Amino acid sequence: MTVTTELVLTRHGEANNNATGTVGGERGCTGLSPRGRTQVQRLTHRLAAEHQQHPFNAFYGTPRRRVRESIEIITEALPVAATIVEDLRGPDHGDADGRPWHDIKTAFGGPPQHNPDQPYATGSETWNQYLDRATSTLRQILDRHAGQRILVAAHGETIEAAHVLLLQLPPAARLGLGFVTDHACITRWQQHVNRFGRHVWMLAAHNDTRHLTEHDQ
Repeated sequence: MTVTTELVLTRHGEANNNATGTVGGERGCTGLSPRGRTQVQRLTHRLAAEHQQHPFNAFYGTPRRRVRESIEIITEALPVAATIVEDLRGPDHGDADGRPWHDIKTAFGGPPQHNPDQPYATGSETWNQYLDRATSTLRQILDRHAGQRILVAAHGETIEAAHVLLLQLPPAARLGLGFVTDHACITRWQQHVNRFGRHVWMLAAHNDTRHLTEHDQ
């Protein structure tokens, strides 16, 4: 098989709000923790080595502070300008922003995915509204860069949206499964063309953290 398009998604490093269990929207996100910065530095070394062998043609990111700070570290070693895309941002949390996730999930009866058509806080998106926005944006990026290598620095929810898009998961199936995404992980999708001329998306790696040490994880 021949690889045409490759989509590489990375999650941001540990953020301060991750360490405290706080909802990290526009207000709640105060950037990367010291541990998160170390994680992204190790991620950057790996991405830079990859870029030397197989250059990335495009680099996209999200506007949340923890992702922007991750991008700043990555671009110190990766000579590809990042394009911030507003619609790639994580879910809009409404009044949940800045509050403890434990309290939000307790009041809602679980995480947003468990009742995907209902807002989990006043003014929040529903999970399915977030997925519609994120998958549509990812599809536009893939169409724009067909046949190229694309790097996306984003959130765990972005990686989940990519899986929903490329696995073509129906709503009923999404209620019974999830995806573990550690901080500073790499997920890799490749579009292959087989000998019959058929284009097939293949998941080459998920939640790859080989570049991190045990202390970083």
